[in-house]
Amino acid sequence: MTVVPRVVLSAPSSGHGTGALAIGLLAALAGRGLDVAGFKVGPDQVDSAYLGLASGRPGRNLDPRLVGPERVAPLFAHGAAGAGIAVVQGTMGLYDSVAGRPETESTAAVATALRSPVVLMVDVAAMGQSVAALVHGFRAYDEQLWLGGVILNRVASPRHEAMLREALDDIGVPVYGALRRHELPPVLPARRHGMVPVVAGDGEAAGAVRRLGEAVAATVDLDRLLVLARSAPALTVDAWSPEPVDGASSGGRPVVALAGGPGGGYSHPETAELLRAAGAEVVMVDPLGDETLPAGTRALVVGGGLPESYADQLSANRRLCIAVAELARAGRPVVAEGAGLLWLARELDGLPMCGVLDAVGASRDGMVIGYREATARTDSVVAPAGTMLVGHKQHAAVLTPRAGERPAWSWDGGAPEGFVWRGVHASQLVPHWAGYPEIAARLVAAAAMEPATAEAPA
Repeated sequence: MTVVPRVVLSAPSSGHGTGALAIGLLAALAGRGLDVAGFKVGPDQVDSAYLGLASGRPGRNLDPRLVGPERVAPLFAHGAAGAGIAVVQGTMGLYDSVAGRPETESTAAVATALRSPVVLMVDVAAMGQSVAALVHGFRAYDEQLWLGGVILNRVASPRHEAMLREALDDIGVPVYGALRRHELPPVLPARRHGMVPVVAGDGEAAGAVRRLGEAVAATVDLDRLLVLARSAPALTVDAWSPEPVDGASSGGRPVVALAGGPGGGYSHPETAELLRAAGAEVVMVDPLGDETLPAGTRALVVGGGLPESYADQLSANRRLCIAVAELARAGRPVVAEGAGLLWLARELDGLPMCGVLDAVGASRDGMVIGYREATARTDSVVAPAGTMLVGHKQHAAVLTPRAGERPAWSWDGGAPEGFVWRGVHASQLVPHWAGYPEIAARLVAAAAMEPATAEAPA
């Protein structure tokens, strides 16, 4: 059983300011001395990284599609353990689902699974009394949902605010705060930087989070919001635990280098926890700054949060590129997700990369975004051939060829994708390892063994 005060922040659609509100709320509550925990519904690791920066503990993703709906509440209980309050940032609109499965994958479904009140953030810049009809519709749409109140964003004036509050009072919906149009400034580093400002411990990112915290503290009734969060009932679930699974290393503790920096890794936090539980010593390596792998490295994991936009810096770090190539050619396990695949290629946009894979990456306009139900095409350190899992893709750059002679994955509607070579598994598909803990066990077991290298180059 888990007793953690909690609130889910959502909106009628994207663009209402929920992300800035969630970060600011965590920072404001932390400024009061509370131990806070932040979560993001869906696969967005950038949002969860900033939630983690605001809270001082790892921000985590709650994605029913990636981990299975049954793991959402246990993962929340694990990540919120010991917290005085947890804030869950929703995705898209409250009842939306990218895959058309709102009954299990929407923010509303996650809030119901967590038995959590929802606070709706509403952009009222072009709205008057109609706000009551909008909010009433969201409250009435699903009788299982607990709509605890609203926060108004982009309020024009005191008169405008009074009008909105009166309309919402008529339908019995509390207002926990009203922010003027300038009070949630766009202070976070540009989205193209991805997780890097957080992972690198950038002062600009910390300053932006602090400013959002000050804005929320000045405009949101934190005391009333805490009362709402504390009214959430106990969760009758056991917390998720990264316990060792069959196949975990029984030897020493092999060193597994995890791409990241002082502010965390480019992988989901559960990845490092699973690797440690499987018997590894996890040490961070910064692909942008470190020139060598950690001493004694026997495996490398490059998580899907590494952004494509840092190709210049990745290429310029030639010493680390050479070290990674030597590790891969020695047959050691190397798992590269997302842009990690591009880093292992021969070049990206004309810039030399690690040269592990005989492939060339090129950026293009537009993004490939979406979930994939994938099947492993080749036995690898990640999974035996035939294994099925769900992953997420989000990238602009493409690789030629798309797959090696031994592809990593295939899925309906697409050609085989990714590369398996010696101990390397490289793909732009990003799974959440908490949904497939056997990945960590396989990798650590392989890291503890002496590699076999008698194989043709990639």
